[in-house]
Amino acid sequence: MYAIVDIVGQQFKVEAGNQIFVNRLAAAPGDALSFDKVLLTDNDGTVTVGAPYVAGVAVKATVLEHCKADKVIVFHKIRRKGLRKKNGHRQYLTKIQIEEIA
Repeated sequence: MYAIVDIVGQQFKVEAGNQIFVNRLAAAPGDALSFDKVLLTDNDGTVTVGAPYVAGVAVKATVLEHCKADKVIVFHKIRRKGLRKKNGHRQYLTKIQIEEIA
């Protein structure tokens, strides 16, 4: 069984036991979370599509840790003008484990 769930404005395909990285959540490691914005569920071929959300279905998850993503280098250059700008960015993430789809 899998579900497509909306977590912090992004959609993720989740199954029980998966570990995913989402944008930073305001929860401490070890906290239990529940996401009720489930857009679609598939239970062995039986697909349920919400309008916009599936009623009565929630995804339960546990926060494992807070971390940062790999650095992304942003480099701007305008040729023949001598303009070169180099920036880096590391996104703050939260690693969560999907416990069940109920």
